[in-house]
Amino acid sequence: MSIDDHLERVRSGLDRVEARAAHQAARSGEALLVDIRYEALRVRDGLIPGALVVERNELEWRLDPLGSHRLPEATDHDLWVVVICNEGYASSLAAASLQHLGLHRATDLVGGFQAWRAAGLPVTAAAS
Repeated sequence: MSIDDHLERVRSGLDRVEARAAHQAARSGEALLVDIRYEALRVRDGLIPGALVVERNELEWRLDPLGSHRLPEATDHDLWVVVICNEGYASSLAAASLQHLGLHRATDLVGGFQAWRAAGLPVTAAAS
């Protein structure tokens, strides 16, 4: 199986979200946006206001509601988590991993941060 095949299979189990829908869900408090981009991309392109920054290598530990290293935002397995990477590839794999931990509503942002920015949604400068 190639990575493209794997990605297609993973995405078939996700209810992926477009940028404007993610923005509305976050504004209403329905969804938690989680930015997994690495620091250089956040510095280069900026941040989504209100998004929780959790680098990819810590994601499962920080969002597992049963884990000892969880963040306060990791309240329960019904949490609607929208994972955001740069272009919407790594976030699909990350969301599937969260689903395997029992976060059954985990998904990702179609097109990632670049789609968010292209939609004209809010972005702030990151502290460098």
